[in-house]
Amino acid sequence: MEKIFAPWRIRYVLAPKPKNCIFCDFPRQDRDKENLILFRGSKAFIIMNRNPYTPGHVMVCPYRHVPSTLELEDEELKETMKLVNLAIKVIKEAMNPDGFNIGANIGKVAGAGIAEHLHIHVVPRWSGDTSFMPILADVQIVPEALEETYEKLKEKIEKTKI
Repeated sequence: MEKIFAPWRIRYVLAPKPKNCIFCDFPRQDRDKENLILFRGSKAFIIMNRNPYTPGHVMVCPYRHVPSTLELEDEELKETMKLVNLAIKVIKEAMNPDGFNIGANIGKVAGAGIAEHLHIHVVPRWSGDTSFMPILADVQIVPEALEETYEKLKEKIEKTKI
């Protein structure tokens, strides 16, 4: 059997899990680049996923700590979906994907890593971006550094009107 090493993955596996909600804490800090916050609206924000499925994987989160879309007020819901559209537009321009997966895992049993705070994933997809690696080797290949993706998307967002 061939062995494939993915030493970068161990950082995520062994990293201490935050005690507080990062979707509440990060927007309170003045460290958007470090925290990978791409855009701040009045009711919601766009943040990159630190452990992306593909390059450009972002999340749209309301500022308010609620577990589901059912708890959002009309203005929060409206802006959250507008930011999903902004993310799609910017990622299309910057990265030219063939499609997108968009979704929210509501509840721990549905796969939510942070079930208490709603976040909607926007995942760009390319033809052939899946392979045998995740299935056979439990390895995921992300071909671009987070910092490079952040700069590319941030530049496009700053030039885009919502």
